[in-house]
Amino acid sequence: MPSLKIIFTIVVLLLVMASNTMDLVNDFAEKEPLWHLIEEVIVIIMAFGLIAYLIINLKQQKRNLEILRQELQSKDHSLEKTQSIIQNARKKYSDVIHQQFDDWHLSHSQQEIALLLLKGLTFIEIAAIRDTKEKTVRQQASEIYKKAGVTGRHAFSAWFFEDFL
Repeated sequence: MPSLKIIFTIVVLLLVMASNTMDLVNDFAEKEPLWHLIEEVIVIIMAFGLIAYLIINLKQQKRNLEILRQELQSKDHSLEKTQSIIQNARKKYSDVIHQQFDDWHLSHSQQEIALLLLKGLTFIEIAAIRDTKEKTVRQQASEIYKKAGVTGRHAFSAWFFEDFL
């Protein structure tokens, strides 16, 4: 839909064309000088040209907008596909992590703490989430590291992320 400003401009130009056309007819009937008639014709042609320019410009904008809509739709589809792939990879990676926890024979509580450690939470944050003491989380983390055969938090995280780098 064209803007109100463009519609107003076209209407004004149509009025200019109409009034100048009527004036041209009157001037021609009254045998006005040729230069005056040429002036009227030039004004009419310019008004017509501007209207044509505005309409062509509007059509071009409409085509460009449609192209942009199609590109956006294509990008949205591509993004959905990528998100689906990432979601699938995330699920598979989560399964691998949980399988490794099972292989290490981590208890359910230890698995929860291990996931929170992998997410980068501090012992204090984990204790607050689990409504327990920090000392308990530290002891469970030590057991997790022992079962995993690593020396600490960094080695534990690296065990899962090392192959991605």
